[in-house]
Amino acid sequence: MYSSSLAACFPLFSRFVLAALCAVTTGLCAQSTDEDRVFDASSWRALFAGKEADLAREWTKVGGRYDGKADWRFEDGCIVGREGANKAGGLLYTNEHWQGFRLSLEIEIAEPFDSGIFLFMVPREKATEGRTAQDRGIQVTLDARPGGEIGGIYADGWLQHNEKGWEHWRSGAWNRVEMHVRGLPPRVTTWLNGKPLSDYTLPETLVPQFAPTGRIGIQVHGGGAEGSYRARFRDIRIQEVPVYASADFDCNAAGFLSPKHEDAGWKNLLEGDSLDGWRATSNGTKNGSSVRDGVLSFAKDGGDGTLATVDEYEDFELRLDFKIAEMANSGLFLRAAPEGNPAYSGCEIQILDDFHWEDVTKSKLKPFQFTGGLYGSLAPSSHKVLFDIGRWNTYRVRYVGSRLRVELNGRELYDVDTHALEPVQGKPFSERAARGFIGLQRHAPREVTSAIWAQFKNLWVRRLSPAGGPSKK
Repeated sequence: MYSSSLAACFPLFSRFVLAALCAVTTGLCAQSTDEDRVFDASSWRALFAGKEADLAREWTKVGGRYDGKADWRFEDGCIVGREGANKAGGLLYTNEHWQGFRLSLEIEIAEPFDSGIFLFMVPREKATEGRTAQDRGIQVTLDARPGGEIGGIYADGWLQHNEKGWEHWRSGAWNRVEMHVRGLPPRVTTWLNGKPLSDYTLPETLVPQFAPTGRIGIQVHGGGAEGSYRARFRDIRIQEVPVYASADFDCNAAGFLSPKHEDAGWKNLLEGDSLDGWRATSNGTKNGSSVRDGVLSFAKDGGDGTLATVDEYEDFELRLDFKIAEMANSGLFLRAAPEGNPAYSGCEIQILDDFHWEDVTKSKLKPFQFTGGLYGSLAPSSHKVLFDIGRWNTYRVRYVGSRLRVELNGRELYDVDTHALEPVQGKPFSERAARGFIGLQRHAPREVTSAIWAQFKNLWVRRLSPAGGPSKK
């Protein structure tokens, strides 16, 4: 393995001479070890753990911005990518979409070869009137060719160069790449073999061009590699983390705020292992609801009803993570009155298994019944933002006066003056409560088979003044 000081003494092509030596000489190029990690490898989900079944279950060649005909295979416990016919490149993507996460993988490249890790991969869109196509993603380059960059940030053009990325790259050996993606707009921080590699935050001005969530991809660039050149990947793991706005709400994966955010008025509604800050409304009980390690769980045998905050809220912003089982039906109530149907005394943001509901029930959902819909009044801008069953989703809500803004997994569903709406169901919003509880609906249909059908965590709220700033109360 060459050191950074040795690399500085030789021309760039010397890297590839040294790579050839490493390929045939044992002991010169150390493989990645636990000492090369930044993150603890425990309790992560394996996207590829060395089995061919992992490749078939977790990965796909289509469904992103850069589909292609690269040659992807399972060989000797690794995912191996080579150019396809006619020097074709392409990406291999995760089946699932990801937004906030930590990623760890090992890559070994037979140089010279161009590869990379891609984030927020979705199919190309067409711009529509008044809306830019929101389909770009972010690439962390692993371009192990003369003049290539390791750890540059690219998206149909350079966003951030990294001329020093080679300093900790091990030619001819396995390299551990780790990544932390969080915040809105996204901040991408990477490490190479335990050493800082790059740190990039997407500028606000570019956010409308980029997908807020998408697949993760690994790359074969295509266009010129010959013979045995290829990239190998192994030990690919991911850990999902909450999605927070980096500017005003940044905390760790366990959901603990820093003191400055607590001083800014944020309050944890699921603190500890009790439901002391919650009550059951008149049409239900707390049975089947429990909190453990900051996670609220709804059990199927608990019956229907509503779990409501003891405190009432008028102008506020909140965020929460939720995860549902197949055929789950729940909702988030806002400004709901103590008596009556909270969906209409205040309002309800729908939570539903959009994927299976119509097929199982043989019914047709109304537009406002999809997850994110303002129940009885307004459909979400998209009902394709919900993550797969079993994944954590993030709601962000801001309610000031009659103005309601709702995001799901980083995508705005609506920002609307509720008093200007004409509800299909329920009375006009101008006649509804201006102050009330925040609630979670317990409504598990008989079709639900899971013992725990809905879970909630990282439920934070802060009061706002009528002008929209943090309240002094």
